[in-house]
Amino acid sequence: MGHGSFRLLLLARGLFTNRDHPDLWSLAAEDDPERFVWRVLPHAARTFAASIVILPHEKARASAVAYLYSRILDTYEDLYPDAEQRGKRLDDFARRFESGRLTRPASIPDTLARDDRDRLHLLLVDRCDLVDVVYRSLAVDVQQSIADLVRSMADGMVWSTDRFACQGGVLNNGEQVTHYCRNVIGNPVLFALGLISGKVPTPAAERDAFAVGEMIQLANITRDVEKDLARGIGYHPALKPYLGNVGDATKIRETIQRVRDELVARAMSLVPAYRRLLAGFEQAVAVRTAAVLMLGFTELHYRGCVARSGREPWPGPSGSFQVVLRAIPSLLSVRWARHTIERIETEFLRAAALLENHPA
Repeated sequence: MGHGSFRLLLLARGLFTNRDHPDLWSLAAEDDPERFVWRVLPHAARTFAASIVILPHEKARASAVAYLYSRILDTYEDLYPDAEQRGKRLDDFARRFESGRLTRPASIPDTLARDDRDRLHLLLVDRCDLVDVVYRSLAVDVQQSIADLVRSMADGMVWSTDRFACQGGVLNNGEQVTHYCRNVIGNPVLFALGLISGKVPTPAAERDAFAVGEMIQLANITRDVEKDLARGIGYHPALKPYLGNVGDATKIRETIQRVRDELVARAMSLVPAYRRLLAGFEQAVAVRTAAVLMLGFTELHYRGCVARSGREPWPGPSGSFQVVLRAIPSLLSVRWARHTIERIETEFLRAAALLENHPA
């Protein structure tokens, strides 16, 4: 099977993957490292998977491995039970690359899984050795870039773990949220930029990469406000009185909506950085298509957030299949890709201004 057909197969698999109820038994039985990486990626990476599989083959392999390692770090941050030891486990995972031995990462008890998605992530931790095999097959300089990424993310997650612990479960201001987003997604965006360009990003490109990372990570935060609140975590000081869902249900709901609107407006205001980053890669077919896919999935989420606020969202895709369908012309047309990104930028900035000037 040629790489083009392989990419289409992976893209289709991602569209029809049941992320709420993964086939855990089948994934646990998979013993081929390459197949395991591509089979687990749609579950672990969700909408990121589409933008990864469309890349040129070696860049896709490197991006997939980097993402799965990042997901393992996220799993330690989200599920590791001992708060005092959580930072050590994050640091230990980064150190395994520095030693070169790639020792088996610390396990997390299955009893801590809240649903099948969590069980999938615990399975990924348990089968990390398969991802390691693919990692070792990458070029040495790419391996080093991935190791650097894991280290920067681990350090950032240790920082956020400490902040949540000493601030009663919340981040206290917008600067802390920006720093958190930079650690979690900004560094992976910077990694992807270096991987695709083959050179060290300029300071301006680095700033844009961190802004794009914040825009994307705020989508994850605004999606999970209720879920995080229930487990005692808040990305806004206004949520602190309600951590653990303690308090009047109406006040909790109103506060969540107000916080979500504020974070969504912040995220959408950052979209010009996305256009600037892509400008240097418009002629690269796979890269521009991956970029359109990523922004399309981000648009899908933020349109939903606008609808949840009681406002009428702008016209756009209603589901993942439409996002992919609308991105396909980007394979053939730079103009289409540019028009799509400019359209989404216009809608984001208009919606951000509305949320800021007319709060619910």
